[in-house]
Amino acid sequence: MTNNTPRVPNWVNGCESLPENDAWLDKFNPHNSELLCRVADSSAADVQGAIAAAGEAFLTWSEFTPVRRGQILAEIVAGMKRRADELGECIAVETGKPPQDAKGEVGGAILQAEYFAGEGMRLYGRSLTSGTPGKYSHTVRQPRGIAGLIVPANTPIANIAWKTFPALVCGNTVVLKAAEDSPQIALLFGKIAKEAGLPDGVFNVVQGRGQPAGAALVEDPRVAVISFTGSTGVGRWIAEVAGKRLARISLELGGKNPFVVCDDADLDQAVHWASLSAFSNAGQRCAAGSRILVFREVYEAFRDKLVVKAQSLKLGVSASCDLGPVINKRQQQAILAAIDYAKTEGGRILCGGAAPSSPELANGYYIQPTVIEGLQPSAELSCKEVFGPVVTLHPVDDLADALALANATEYGLTAAIHTRNVDRAMWFAQRVRAGVANINLGTFGSEPHMPFGGFGASGNGTREPGVEALDVYSELKNISFLTRSNLI
Repeated sequence: MTNNTPRVPNWVNGCESLPENDAWLDKFNPHNSELLCRVADSSAADVQGAIAAAGEAFLTWSEFTPVRRGQILAEIVAGMKRRADELGECIAVETGKPPQDAKGEVGGAILQAEYFAGEGMRLYGRSLTSGTPGKYSHTVRQPRGIAGLIVPANTPIANIAWKTFPALVCGNTVVLKAAEDSPQIALLFGKIAKEAGLPDGVFNVVQGRGQPAGAALVEDPRVAVISFTGSTGVGRWIAEVAGKRLARISLELGGKNPFVVCDDADLDQAVHWASLSAFSNAGQRCAAGSRILVFREVYEAFRDKLVVKAQSLKLGVSASCDLGPVINKRQQQAILAAIDYAKTEGGRILCGGAAPSSPELANGYYIQPTVIEGLQPSAELSCKEVFGPVVTLHPVDDLADALALANATEYGLTAAIHTRNVDRAMWFAQRVRAGVANINLGTFGSEPHMPFGGFGASGNGTREPGVEALDVYSELKNISFLTRSNLI
């Protein structure tokens, strides 16, 4: 490390804030493993300071009308648009995404932000009827308080927008625990928000590790709502710890998502969407299509086309590349270990299965797009989310067999089916155990106005985004009044 290595501090009460113990973490460039920056290794005390700032700002921010809050959020959107190239470049460097993917993520985050800025004029309640003469009743939405938002690094600005904008438009103040592998984008967003007129203390960022920083946010009784996207194991811990104090909790967790190819599918389209579902973003999606279930009649034809497609994909960070590295060395080694173990369970590597050896990629955290067949449905890789560009193929006899195998998992986040038969499609979509079911598409693709979330180990039943996110970040109050009846 040199003295001029950039440092990424916290963002508290509208300004940069150094960690109290002057502790820092190394963040490496996933493309070449060079030291990129040093990140604040926040302590519990640092987190508590950010919570205190959010608490002090809450009364003023919550008293703003929803319309006014929406107007300020719209100014943040305008700032994101003006600095879209800077946001995209930051994401590309921190995560190793090719520039077109980083740019696309920024566009998605802006759409998300625009939608929830508009909710300032649509923060609706309901008028209710009463059985009592002269009694009038209606509901209103009110903020919870301080929202603790914990985001991963796979789509950093999209994750920030996904949670921050609904939390703010509802009148909450925010402490965001940034992903330690994408710290700079969170700091940049905080600065854009301040420039747009967001009052100090309304949005705060703490950097660092899940333990102690994330844990301190979850455990603090002043934090009224916790929204977490990440692993199922951590989600269970959050549910236990924050649930004891009856905090509102929203969990969007892992997935082992099925992609079904029927015997009447357009195989070229199915391969296109299967490849995107499995390999785009280097497979780092909770909605990745990592299990492909193919009717036996077309299994070999589909398999051969998918292998050709996977082998054609280019690794790297330039605009001509299809996918970049995974986010860090630890993740790369875990994926390679999972592939090696799959071989011991009978898995046959059809393509990929290793890190690339080319000199320009050898130092990065790359994994070749990997297709594996021959594993039993009970094999570890058939059941375990690996969060990398690895997919397993499984032949099935018919649609009932495909449904049974699709549902044979603790997860239930997304699913996709490819068929020309609308009856087949709807039969499957109605019965698959997943919060999102797509037909002739990929396993991913949520939009700002569409609820996203899963069954089982994929979440706790909440849905973000869409208007359903308002139920996470607001309290519903019923107000009734009785008019006088003796006026006439």
